[in-house]
Amino acid sequence: MKKNKLKTEDKYIKALMDISRAINSDLYLEDILKLIVMVTAKVTGVEICSLWLIDENENPKKIRLKATQAIDHEYVKDRSLNMDEGVVGFVATHKRPLIVKDVLKEPRFKEKEMARKLGLISMVSVPLQVRDENVIGVFNCFMAEPHEFSETEVNLITTVANQAAVAIFNSELMVKTKVIQEELEIRKLVERAKEVLIRRKNMGGHEAYRWIQKHSMDSRKSMRDVAEAILLSEELY
Repeated sequence: MKKNKLKTEDKYIKALMDISRAINSDLYLEDILKLIVMVTAKVTGVEICSLWLIDENENPKKIRLKATQAIDHEYVKDRSLNMDEGVVGFVATHKRPLIVKDVLKEPRFKEKEMARKLGLISMVSVPLQVRDENVIGVFNCFMAEPHEFSETEVNLITTVANQAAVAIFNSELMVKTKVIQEELEIRKLVERAKEVLIRRKNMGGHEAYRWIQKHSMDSRKSMRDVAEAILLSEELY
């Protein structure tokens, strides 16, 4: 019994190492999330793993299926729930795991017909949380037979969910950082172009900015393109 437990723990550790390597790799976020659900399903022996993310752009917010290792069309189709709907809505809202021994008897579980078709019975659902304990999504694992998820299994799945949350958070942070850097670069170019116009056309700062803005709109080119053209002409002048 102890030997089997050690083997199980070794598998869990290897899975977490694989996931950690994926998070620190150059893979795109979508590929990382797919790898996370695949590795988790393989190690835990669950039938289906699924990862849902809260869509902050919706009003009211929705939670959407983003990754699964399942190949059944019934499961992989585009799916979303309101924040007060289903097991995933409950877990996201209450910020704590939920174990369901039989999804067909669980009032919160909304997709009973799909569960019957795919033979899904037991599930555990855990929140995806970042450092400030803000929930950004939910991670589900389903079994095709009645199953009492152990504390070790729940802890593993929670750890996986938190690692997924870190990957998502870091990816969004990188995107935001890139956008900010690009915005700062554009501002610097526009400021330099304004200086050229102020000197050449004897304009005020606000007037020079309006000139660049108007030419951007008239030519249907970005402010960056117009500013770069002004700076290029200055070099050739």
